[in-house]
Amino acid sequence: MSDPSNPSAGEKFQRLVEIMARLRAPDGCPWDREQNYDSIKPYTLEETYEVMDAIDRRDFPGLAEELGDLTLQVVFYAQMAAEEGLFHIGDSLDAINEKLIRRHPHVFGAGDAKTSEQVLRRWDEIKQQEKKDKGEKPKGMLDNVLKAQPALTEAAQISRKAAGAGFDWPDIDQVLDKVREELDELAEARSRENIHDVEGELGDLLFTIVNVARFLKVDPEQALRRTNTKFRQRFAHVEQQLAARGRDFSQSNLEEMEALWQEAKTNGPSNSAT
Repeated sequence: MSDPSNPSAGEKFQRLVEIMARLRAPDGCPWDREQNYDSIKPYTLEETYEVMDAIDRRDFPGLAEELGDLTLQVVFYAQMAAEEGLFHIGDSLDAINEKLIRRHPHVFGAGDAKTSEQVLRRWDEIKQQEKKDKGEKPKGMLDNVLKAQPALTEAAQISRKAAGAGFDWPDIDQVLDKVREELDELAEARSRENIHDVEGELGDLLFTIVNVARFLKVDPEQALRRTNTKFRQRFAHVEQQLAARGRDFSQSNLEEMEALWQEAKTNGPSNSAT
């Protein structure tokens, strides 16, 4: 028997489901009642990025709150589906629970996987078998990589799947050689002053850099997010120091700004070279 003064996570989740149903009821909130799947999508994306931002800042109280906001999005979609008789939130929970057990036979069954690479390979094998069992027509290996996501993330998933099929460089030194080759090709495209060619070669260079990240076991999206944060902090320092001197960027010069940038690098939370 549960303790009313200390409800379980399941009871709290059920409370959220009930609150959402109340908001969507005929006498509920006008705004919530007007929403549909498409109108909620932008909020889902916004909440996802706010979760990522809280993680980047290691703001764990903030992360707890943002995860709650993201969970609300899940319950919102499920409530709308329940109203239409399509499915209930319990069906979603059943689906993920059963999937996790099916795809982790090395934990819940007699399977064997001792490394992360083996786990991922087995996951993909089970996933493909499940699709065959459902009678789904085979798709191209890259067809399941979503296009509606950040291009850097899409590139990482594409390169990982291609590498899993054996289409890969033997080692990172050859990937770095490819980076140098792409830089030369970008320089050549620039010399032709053809913006279309420049864009294409720059894309090739970025894609190759993503493969460098894969060999180094680094998430390129996360790496770039960290650099963006670092740049923001250092640029803010330059701006603040100029303001303290009674000036702004238009009243400064590159030499002064570079000196302040180096000061930010020395005194900031991250001293890695940029």
